[in-house]
Amino acid sequence: MTSTAVEFDKSGLDNWSDEEPFEVTRERIAEYAAATNDPIPAHVKGDVAPPIFAIVPVFDAMMVPVIDVAPMSIFGRVVHGEQDFHFHRPIRPGDKLVSRAKAIGYEGKDNGSTITILIESRSEDGELVNEQYLTAFFRNVDAGERVGDRAPAHRFDPALLEREPLATAAAHVDADQTYRYAPASGDPVPLHLDEQVAKDAGLPGIIAHGLCTMAMSSWGVLTQVAGSDVARLQRYAVRFSKLVFPGDDLETQIWKVGTENGVTTYAFRTVRGDDTVLGDGLAEIADNS
Repeated sequence: MTSTAVEFDKSGLDNWSDEEPFEVTRERIAEYAAATNDPIPAHVKGDVAPPIFAIVPVFDAMMVPVIDVAPMSIFGRVVHGEQDFHFHRPIRPGDKLVSRAKAIGYEGKDNGSTITILIESRSEDGELVNEQYLTAFFRNVDAGERVGDRAPAHRFDPALLEREPLATAAAHVDADQTYRYAPASGDPVPLHLDEQVAKDAGLPGIIAHGLCTMAMSSWGVLTQVAGSDVARLQRYAVRFSKLVFPGDDLETQIWKVGTENGVTTYAFRTVRGDDTVLGDGLAEIADNS
């Protein structure tokens, strides 16, 4: 399909959204862990949040800046392209977080256009807890040359596939996964909950939340190469490559890339059979908490 030229509004870049407050509870952490089939005891008990729980406090803020840049007429073409978390410390029960977001850049590509959103969560006293880069992808839209900044790179080296992965982790997407994940995450999008809405959109049925799949991959990486210690995880990034459905069996494959200054970098991908559903996976893990 030929891309449609659409003018994005560069005046919408670098404008922080309103701040969104969020109080973290042990119960909400435990609900999120259960909704992502997380096996790590500290997450299941709500003692510390799983890494991808970081999306929950920012959910209301993260897409607001897109409206400042892209016209509403093309929002039916938007999908979640990439997500990149940079962790300064774990989220714990009792944290009172304040989150905000801004668009930092956009660019046209061969099959669509991207808008990059920078999101940050801070404690109520101003401590930076995490930063996130969300890349929204508009299918078959041409926004022209790049304006502003891209998210940091996290590309998977295909040469890694020439050797066996260091470790693998299996996960299963349950039949009721989306119905548990939606309230736990605060994501009510009907494509994940209503079969008819999904079919009307041209899908075979409801689809799993991309961030739920990402969360499953993260506990796989943590259990296999980080001693199940979320405090060691400094960065976690993926590209959402293919749709995932209830009933799917997934495998996250992990390769060690190298170690520098006490931090080991791993590349990973999550597959369903021969299909890569999460690509360009990157995890940076400190050797010690």
